[in-house]
Amino acid sequence: MSTDAPAQGARAPQVVLFDLDATLFDHPGAFRRGILAHVAALGAPYDTASAADIVAAWQQAEDLHFERYLAGELDYEGQRRARVRDFAARFSAAELGDDAASTWFSGYYDAYRDEWTAYDDVPGALDALEAAIPGIRFGIVTNGELALQQGKVATIGLDARVDQVIASGELGIAKPDPRIFLHAAERFGVAPGEVVYVGDRVRVDALGAAAAGLIGVWIDRDERGWGEFETDAAAAGIHRIVSLAELPELLAAVRTSAR
Repeated sequence: MSTDAPAQGARAPQVVLFDLDATLFDHPGAFRRGILAHVAALGAPYDTASAADIVAAWQQAEDLHFERYLAGELDYEGQRRARVRDFAARFSAAELGDDAASTWFSGYYDAYRDEWTAYDDVPGALDALEAAIPGIRFGIVTNGELALQQGKVATIGLDARVDQVIASGELGIAKPDPRIFLHAAERFGVAPGEVVYVGDRVRVDALGAAAAGLIGVWIDRDERGWGEFETDAAAAGIHRIVSLAELPELLAAVRTSAR
């Protein structure tokens, strides 16, 4: 188990909250396969570009304009259109109006949705947590639109296992703002220190949760290591795992230290 930072003041966890994309739901895999399938169907001018260039350009467009959406600069459909326009411009495609950009994105989205799946380690980790900590409850806190994220949860077969899905689009508050984590604890009726939060981004997920008093866990699936966040993560007592299969053992240790 890769717990590279010291544990923060621990209490027995009653609730485990998860990020959705790239934590439970394999967004990177669906994202890659979806965009490659979509541009293959479109053909020119994308047919001369490498798969690596296609994926990198679409990722850059998503990163830029989704952050603008979270900051309130664009509405949800607006960020989709902006992503399409930036991506198309990279490959000298014709400039698209609003309707054409929305249609382009809808084609991508259909291909992306066809690839939705949970990570392989998800069912076993939830089973093991329920066996190890009787009465443990699960929830999701995600940046995005509630209906979309609930659709992902249902498609990957987790809707019956997750008690609450809390989305920034519903609240008007986005991670890493501590208020969204505190709201989640209130929804479950527990103290923040009784909640574990697991996510794939150190700053947005683990440090944001820890700032609200939750037990922060960073899942480093790509084994990148702490990098620039090492000092802050250590100070906040963030735990690091590389697979959800490690989570039951980690929480068992946290639970034991709370007795």
